[in-house]
Amino acid sequence: MGSRLLVRKPLSVMREELQGEHRLRRVLGPLQLTSLGIGAIIGTGIFVLTGQAAHDKAGPSLMLSFVVAGMACVFAALCYAEFAAMVPVAGSAYAYAYATLGELPAWIIGWDLVLEYAVGAATVAHGWSHYFQDFIGIFGVELPRELRSAPFDYKPALGELVSTGAIIDLPAALVTIAVTVILLKGIRESATLNAVMVALKLAVVLFVIAVGAFHVDPDNWRPFAPFGLAGLSFFGHTVFGETGKGGEPLGMLAGAATIFFAYIGFDSVSTHAEEAKHPQRDLPMGIVASLVICTLLYVSVAAILTGMVPYTELSIDAPVSDAFARVGLPWAQFIISFGAVAGITSVLLVLMLSQPRVLLAMARDGLLPRRFFGSVHPVFKTPWKSTLLTGFVVATLSALLPLRILAELVNIGTLLAFVFVCAAVLIMRRTAPDAPRPFRVPLYPLTPILGIVICLLLMFSLPTENWLRLAAWLLLGFAIYFGYSRKHSAMTARP
Repeated sequence: MGSRLLVRKPLSVMREELQGEHRLRRVLGPLQLTSLGIGAIIGTGIFVLTGQAAHDKAGPSLMLSFVVAGMACVFAALCYAEFAAMVPVAGSAYAYAYATLGELPAWIIGWDLVLEYAVGAATVAHGWSHYFQDFIGIFGVELPRELRSAPFDYKPALGELVSTGAIIDLPAALVTIAVTVILLKGIRESATLNAVMVALKLAVVLFVIAVGAFHVDPDNWRPFAPFGLAGLSFFGHTVFGETGKGGEPLGMLAGAATIFFAYIGFDSVSTHAEEAKHPQRDLPMGIVASLVICTLLYVSVAAILTGMVPYTELSIDAPVSDAFARVGLPWAQFIISFGAVAGITSVLLVLMLSQPRVLLAMARDGLLPRRFFGSVHPVFKTPWKSTLLTGFVVATLSALLPLRILAELVNIGTLLAFVFVCAAVLIMRRTAPDAPRPFRVPLYPLTPILGIVICLLLMFSLPTENWLRLAAWLLLGFAIYFGYSRKHSAMTARP
């Protein structure tokens, strides 16, 4: 029984699958891969979560929060790059875990990636909705209250859920449906549209930094860390730092755990390994380049926003455009809101592009129904059935659940995935020391060890309810695995 649960998928089998008739089309170069990474990273994190994290958790020390979260991502990104170059197949961390840790850990991480991409996309759609409403508000257009947001929200100051008076977040649902239609068409079309939107939002981010720098008041950075530089908790019990009214940790580390969501895009690059023209060279380049560029931009924007407006007055829903309006630049609100709408659309596109490819990899191994999740469209060469299902789930979540709950749920799932990938590098170096590695993690074994430590540190800095939600999600995953996946696994059926 135990040996079946830990059966590994040989690298040779993964390479054989690349020759099959159901493989995806290799059309992505290094610039497109880097663009996909930036497209997934810069969006809700920079246009929305900066306000929430500074207001609720870290204050101006949010600048350091981005540095800490970025460090965790650098270590994990280097581990991702090693695996992506070794095994350029769809599936990302799921495929790496299957080759190193075994089937059950691979299932856990695959199920975790569903949490990361699907729930992450719902969070992004939520942010898109707020900026879209801010944009149309410039022209005096306002949606009915019942259609503006999720029916309830979580208020940290009260430590409880409150009614918003709305019924559904209609814009979030509609943009999800539109993106789903685009994704069904094909990877080339999706990547081209993403590249256009990435160029637009980078221009807007640089505009925010350049113009906002002239309106920074250094007094707004005092106190720099109003909640301290800590915020570390252990399963809901604060170890270092202050505690909020709802029992959640406060401080710079707590801010890093909250805005960690802003970085999840880089690992989505590895889900497109099977569609890269030269994966051994281009994947590491795309992963590392997108992460470095975005970290520099994040720290800069955090400094500008907290310098323009006192952190206690930052808007939760649309902090960037609101900050410019507060300093007497309402004309900038149009540029920023329009760029945010386009930019967040590209994040939604990349996350929803990645999710079906993870499901495709799991279906190939028999862990999910192959006829549905493994179905590739004969003309468009996209996993069309799972793309439709992803669109339906994301639209439903984004329409009904609030931003705070979605973002923190994604964070803990993503951090767990990064811990698995870093651990997998340590294991693979011992179990397959002679395997070809076009890209090798520098400063081994320090890099993967630091990645594990920092990711666990950030996981412990999240509120208790996130651990409970993660436990519930994993229990549901175990039920599916033992009820279906283990019986239909292609690897355990092998002689």
